[in-house]
Amino acid sequence: MSEVRKLSAGGHHKVVGEEPVTSDLSGNEVPIFDRELTADEEVLAALGYKPEFRREFSLWTTFCVSFAVLGLLPSFASTLYFGMGFAGTPGMVWGWLIAMIFIQCVAMSMAELCSSMPTSGGLYYASAVLAPPGYGPFASWLTGWSNWLAQVTGAPSVDYALAAMVLAAASINNPSYTPQPWHTFLLTMLVMISHACISSMPTKWIARFNSVGSTFNIIALFVVIIIIPTGTTRVEQGYPKFTPSKEVWGNIYNGTSFPAGVAILMSFVSVIWTMSGYDAPFHLSEECANANIAAPRAIVLTSATGGLFGWFLQLVVAYTVIDIPSVITSDIGQPWAAYLLQVVPKRTATAVLALTIICGYSMGQGCMVAASRVTYAYARDGCFPGSSIWKRVNRHTQTPVNAVWFNTTIGICLTLLVFAGPVAIGAIFSIAALAAFVAFTIPIFIRVFLVGNRFRPGPWNLGRWGIPIGAMACLFVALMVPILCLPSLTGSALEPSLMNWTCVVYGGPMTGATIWWIVSARKWFKGPKVNNEHYMIGRGPNVLETREGSAGSGDSSSESITREKTTFDDKKVANMA
Repeated sequence: MSEVRKLSAGGHHKVVGEEPVTSDLSGNEVPIFDRELTADEEVLAALGYKPEFRREFSLWTTFCVSFAVLGLLPSFASTLYFGMGFAGTPGMVWGWLIAMIFIQCVAMSMAELCSSMPTSGGLYYASAVLAPPGYGPFASWLTGWSNWLAQVTGAPSVDYALAAMVLAAASINNPSYTPQPWHTFLLTMLVMISHACISSMPTKWIARFNSVGSTFNIIALFVVIIIIPTGTTRVEQGYPKFTPSKEVWGNIYNGTSFPAGVAILMSFVSVIWTMSGYDAPFHLSEECANANIAAPRAIVLTSATGGLFGWFLQLVVAYTVIDIPSVITSDIGQPWAAYLLQVVPKRTATAVLALTIICGYSMGQGCMVAASRVTYAYARDGCFPGSSIWKRVNRHTQTPVNAVWFNTTIGICLTLLVFAGPVAIGAIFSIAALAAFVAFTIPIFIRVFLVGNRFRPGPWNLGRWGIPIGAMACLFVALMVPILCLPSLTGSALEPSLMNWTCVVYGGPMTGATIWWIVSARKWFKGPKVNNEHYMIGRGPNVLETREGSAGSGDSSSESITREKTTFDDKKVANMA
């Protein structure tokens, strides 16, 4: 029998209970392979999965992908309208600083989960395993769809903003040129196709590309932080070189119909969208060496580095901007470009915009890679129609090429919203921020309030601070979900063209996913599927089990288990283990 052959041919394998993981498998199960496993593969096997990727990402290259997804400079440029337009410079400096404290809590709590469960499924797997018995599949279903919505809208939103900046640069240098919606759509589609081609390459090539891109991102960020204050033309225009601190920190430009405090909270959409990409190392953990330490470190490093240098960039812009209303309402159609023309010479503005565009390209590439890994993980568990196609790993590149092009097709369709106007296309920014943080928080909430001692921390953990830090993260997201759905104007000033459609664009698909669950999915979706063979120690006669069921179902009867009796006794298996 093939199972007996594999068991007898296998080398030393650890019992699941010996690994620092929180798994659906019981502690006395032994994963079965016909070869020796590395330390990373032992951890993955204890979580129920076969190793399918080459582990060619290091801590640095994993951080590079994550930092590329974060894309501080292009993210800031893309969301300047929200940070500056809702609450002015206080929203930029106070808002970013306050929000980052809580966002760092979310990042550290996520990193702790990643160390305990380093799989491509990430948050989706964690929700399934940690949820109370019987609720694992539903928790996993909601987390998975929210996270997938965030991921699949990430690359289109970044590439749309990139296309808008390219066309704004063309408009600056050729005033007679006026960008049209179809120009933006075609350029966005071209950029997305190029990103898909790169994301279909072997992992080593992708890692090198993102390493170069992230290095350029870091250099460009420093250059911009230096070049704007040193090259500003404020003095030539009759202003002091920098706006007085009293005005920067205290004069709120309220671009909303809400009180100033609410306007500050609404400006958080800028930092939340910018900082929504630090989960990328979680999804790359099956391709990362020393994953249960390197991946969580990359999450925290990305969040901390991005938060700090993002705040520096906010300070530079806040101290040099001259006229906020003219930046927000400029005919150029891109606030970052309008701001640059306001404070630095035209050539300098063009150079900075060029740096931002290059960084934006790298960011979009990182988003595409991370999203494809999420789609692969969910397709592996049968979440999509045609999952058998999207879960395939290309035998030449050892990457999920089908998942890449599946996401690309959906992203191109989403960018058709550009023809419905700027408010409609702007919804993809809001949904990315909201969907990401909802997905981040569901497993953190379960771990903090519902798990008890069922959570087994990995080698990277918060110790006794895990619960209070996780609670702060949950409270922050609970406050921000309704805030992110508020329109900037109310009453008679609110028109359909100015409505915040986030609640519809996000709530619609999530409501549809919930209805799908009630009507159909609850009958067949049992959570993440473990796909490796394992041996149960302590049963007589010993039983070899091949699971085709789920993680976190909370009910062993919901799993389909194939049993085959063997002639091995516990002592022999224990020697192998």
